Amino acid sequence: MIDAVRGAAICLMIVYHFAFDLNLPWVGVLHTDFNNHVGWLAFRAVIVSAFLLTVGISLRLACEARVAPVRVWTRLVRVGLCAALVTVGSYLMFPRTFITFGILHCIVVCSLIAWPMAARPKLALALGVAAIAAGSLLRLPLFDSPALQWLGMMTHKPATEDYVPLLPWLGAVLLGIALAARLRLRQQPALVSTATTPAWARFLGRHSLLVYMVHQPLLLGALWLGFGR
Repeated sequence: MIDAVRGAAICLMIVYHFAFDLNLPWVGVLHTDFNNHVGWLAFRAVIVSAFLLTVGISLRLACEARVAPVRVWTRLVRVGLCAALVTVGSYLMFPRTFITFGILHCIVVCSLIAWPMAARPKLALALGVAAIAAGSLLRLPLFDSPALQWLGMMTHKPATEDYVPLLPWLGAVLLGIALAARLRLRQQPALVSTATTPAWARFLGRHSLLVYMVHQPLLLGALWLGFGR
């Protein structure tokens, strides 16, 4: 089920980014304000929520399976390196609005914070609700500082191509931990079963990081061939 949800989120993300690319000035097919359009904001929130919930679920399952910490840290280092590549690549393309704390950066930091709570789902649930409430309701000028923007709670969205702050999104990871514990407590085999999962969804889910890293260059390259010359 996890791979299927992650695979579905990848598909939705590709749709979102393709629409975003069609909105670029040099393409000009769409003319939409992605930062303020309610529909696109909701669509993006669904995608980010799906990714971060599965992060929390995976942390809980890794805890239950007693996965060696080195495997968890190795995965996080890999994601962190990809996050650094995203920052560099986005700077080359969008020097004024490059990505400093996007979805990959958020996954790394949230995982580091949430991993100690993977064995404490009730605490994760309480802190997850608190994180969502704080990130959704608090708007403090202090956090407008560039050094603190990654925390969230800003009075305005920073000028960046992707922004997934720690608050409220840490809450989604922590709720994923609590959800996984609840489903396992109720002995829901579908949580890890692949019996009814399409092969393409399993592939996308298991290779989500690779797909994330290559899909935008491929989309932009295809659009450049069609519109950039």
